[in-house]
Amino acid sequence: MPIYEYRCRRCGHVFEVLQRVSDPAPQCPVCGGEVERLLSTGVGLVFKGSGFYITDYVKKSGGEKKKGSCKKGKKH
Repeated sequence: MPIYEYRCRRCGHVFEVLQRVSDPAPQCPVCGGEVERLLSTGVGLVFKGSGFYITDYVKKSGGEKKKGSCKKGKKH
């Protein structure tokens, strides 16, 4: 469920509420007045599961030679 930020039109109190999108707007907890939903620019994202880290990606097959793996003086 998302967290919404509200501001009271009567007293100006700003507060947050964890609620569903379909839930009705709450009343101000300070004065009981009508509130308006504020737009938030800072959105927090949480990525869960595999595939989000460099260690989760498929590594290349062992057919490639690494740089610096040859001994000195040896030519290919």
